Amino acid sequence: MSNLIISIKKFFTNKNTVTVVGVIAAIVILYIGYNMRINQAITPVTVPYALEDINGGQQITEDMVGTMEIPKSMVNDNIITNQADVIDMYAYSDSVIPEGSLFYTRSVVSREQLPDSIILDYPKGYVLYNLDVDMASTYSNSIYPGNYIDIYLKVQSVMDPNNPTTGDDRIMVGKLLENVKVLAVFDSNGNNVFANLEEKTTPAQIIFAVPEEYHILLRKASFLRAYESEIIPVPTAESLEDKPGDVKLSSEDLKNFINNVTAMTEQDLAATQ
Repeated sequence: MSNLIISIKKFFTNKNTVTVVGVIAAIVILYIGYNMRINQAITPVTVPYALEDINGGQQITEDMVGTMEIPKSMVNDNIITNQADVIDMYAYSDSVIPEGSLFYTRSVVSREQLPDSIILDYPKGYVLYNLDVDMASTYSNSIYPGNYIDIYLKVQSVMDPNNPTTGDDRIMVGKLLENVKVLAVFDSNGNNVFANLEEKTTPAQIIFAVPEEYHILLRKASFLRAYESEIIPVPTAESLEDKPGDVKLSSEDLKNFINNVTAMTEQDLAATQ
């Protein structure tokens, strides 16, 4: 037994033997590592793909999405691998997802990320209004889509009805509308101000929708150039309510003033009767 142990010790202390064993071990390790890499690369991954052509702006429904297996080596950060991240999303406006194509992160967006998403999110019978704003009037870019605002109107050079000859320097300010929901905030190039929070962009317009009657009223107010009119958005906490209130007129006096200094259409006259 002792002779066997001595022989084993001599075998492993022999330099040639150690070299051979080391080479063999390295080959085994390289072989195992290589096979692991190959297996990882060719291991199939299940990914969603388009069962039909999907046009830009179209919602992606469950019946438009199938799944297939592709080698893991083909998957990168741009390919969507989870079917749940595709269904009920939208194809980006400037792209078409062809039948059989995989879904890529740039071509699949939420409804809010669509440039024209504002046309999908206001009640029937309402009309869109775009109000010019700047950093000051948006409280340093603090008015976000989904916020509620009140609309104030300021007019200058208002005649004193009791003394028309001396009332030229009067100013009138009041709340015209309340509970107006902001749909979007755009910069001067028409880009969504909040699409990329890492970029500092300056708001130029806020978009909201109001009933036709109030839309006409706002349009009239914006054209009162002789009165140096200014439409002022004021943010409120209405969006924090469980059931935010509907848009409503706040001042009959302001409404009457606007209508009195502008021409009345047949529709206006019918509404007053």
